[in-house]
Amino acid sequence: MKKICFLLPIMITGLYACKNNNTESDAYGNFSATEILLSSEVNGRIIKMNISEGDIVDSGTVAYVIDTFQNHLKKLEMVARKRSIVAKKSNITAQIAVLTEQKAAAEEDLIRIDKMLKDGAASEKQRDDLQSKLQIIEKQITQVSTGYSSIDAEAKALDAGIAQIEEMISRAIICSPIKGTILDTYAELGESVIMGSPLLKIADLETMELKAYFSGGQLPLLKIGDTAEVFVDDGSGGLKQYDGIISAISDHAEFTPKIIQTREERVNLVYAVKIRVKNDGILKINMPGEVKLLQEE
Repeated sequence: MKKICFLLPIMITGLYACKNNNTESDAYGNFSATEILLSSEVNGRIIKMNISEGDIVDSGTVAYVIDTFQNHLKKLEMVARKRSIVAKKSNITAQIAVLTEQKAAAEEDLIRIDKMLKDGAASEKQRDDLQSKLQIIEKQITQVSTGYSSIDAEAKALDAGIAQIEEMISRAIICSPIKGTILDTYAELGESVIMGSPLLKIADLETMELKAYFSGGQLPLLKIGDTAEVFVDDGSGGLKQYDGIISAISDHAEFTPKIIQTREERVNLVYAVKIRVKNDGILKINMPGEVKLLQEE
């Protein structure tokens, strides 16, 4: 009995210690954010730069403006050509008006010839000549009228060219697609850039994602939309806690990254899990963090 009494407290103490040693985190990882790299879509010299590294900008903020002077000149040239082509329509209208009057006069002459022919005062040849003249005038009207279609086709081609140039001009104004923080700038005011040259990198740092790695045995505890506790160093030797939401779970295993630890020792294959966390300004890209799953009691 003495042995039993002696061992029992030890067993109870051991179980209690085991139960309360559950403060270790379930997984570790690093924070990341969705980064967007903006590149130039035109060739030219940067004539305006409105941003600097570290700036927080709204969606639609103009970051860079690239010189579009040559494109503006091309647009003015095409607009002038279109006006010149469209002006030809008035000439065609005037020609048709003259031919229409000639046709009306020929039709009246034909009516008179028919009357004179009945009275014997005109010959069949005179009537045939007048009929031929009327047919020629009608063909001339049809031929001149085709000029409208040709002008309209040229005008549409110029409209397409003008629209293309306007698109290129609009692309010379580089705007932020999201509200975020400027992480890096790769071009400065006055520099010449070509199409495809990187200009800046921007990321939304208001919401960060901790990419942590879990073992296969922990997968049954994970579900997209579940909450989890996320911890980072608070700078004074302690941990700062955040509420996180599981946003993605990898569907395939991978080898454990060297910089990552897991709760289970000697785990060879792990699954990447992303936990979305609202940033209060402390969280940074690549900052280490750890996660503890909230389990139902």
